[in-house]
Amino acid sequence: MRKQLRSLMPEFDLIQDANLREQTLKTWELTMQESGWTPDALARMPFTLLIDPCPASFIEHVRAVTLTALRAAEVFAEVYGDRVPVNRDILIAGGLLHDIGKLMEYENRADGVTVQTREGKLLRHPFTGMELAARCGLPAEVQHIIATHAGEGDKVRRTTEATLVNHADFMSFHSMLRMVPGKALAASLAR
Repeated sequence: MRKQLRSLMPEFDLIQDANLREQTLKTWELTMQESGWTPDALARMPFTLLIDPCPASFIEHVRAVTLTALRAAEVFAEVYGDRVPVNRDILIAGGLLHDIGKLMEYENRADGVTVQTREGKLLRHPFTGMELAARCGLPAEVQHIIATHAGEGDKVRRTTEATLVNHADFMSFHSMLRMVPGKALAASLAR
């Protein structure tokens, strides 16, 4: 499973801290074991249930958010220098894990449509994702990114890394939302 994950998301290898990379991969593996999602299914899973048909897969979205946040951090470094410090490894780990809780929030029906689980209706993915990351020993800075990447984080002061992931996530979502006119709480991937 680890080899497939690294193939689907080569961004794991951008994390320079070996321990942080290991904890990030471990969180993915644990979540996949507990949720029953496979790497192949994740490549077909819609990244949101709010857009149907969803024009991007879960894996594509996670990669796009991670790379968008990382590119923004690189621009900050180029333009601002050390005045706006960004912990690159924390940013990448947070980007890769920001939606990990969706594996617990979503499930596939027999007809191939992805829907929200009973548990997902009670606890959205920022909560379950943060809990999974905590169980795998990820630092509070990464847990903070996961917990605050969505609307649930609007009431707290986000770190720079969390702000970058939050905005990259909403850039992705709103760009995709404009592509499809409907809005539902179940989705399938556009083919």
